[in-house]
Amino acid sequence: MATDTTPQTPRPDSALDPAVAAMLKRDDAGLVAAVIQQHDTGEVLMLGWMDDEALHRTLTTGRVTFWSRSRQEYWRKGDTSGHVQYVKSVAVDCDGDALLVRVDQVGAACHTGTRTCFEGRGLPVSS
Repeated sequence: MATDTTPQTPRPDSALDPAVAAMLKRDDAGLVAAVIQQHDTGEVLMLGWMDDEALHRTLTTGRVTFWSRSRQEYWRKGDTSGHVQYVKSVAVDCDGDALLVRVDQVGAACHTGTRTCFEGRGLPVSS
């Protein structure tokens, strides 16, 4: 499955299970935050955005698919970089406004080439 190449909007007409769709609380653009975590270490790798179709693709293909807000298209992590995310589990939080996607990450999760999108980006915290 290649990354879609034509600009589009998130799809309101998805094959996502209606029971799953009913659990989600989406933002005004129809998106839900998806926290991506390494399944065996608990390491938080990145945050992405999913609409119903991206979640459907993630649940049914075993690979993480996001909605790219900047490119306005679906993208499956790793199709161009080779840094694939294999889905181990997906959970929805208690409010329905965030997903936790546990993956087996191959290579860097961040487009900058770092293992995580948070690596080296710590902020000072006062106690």
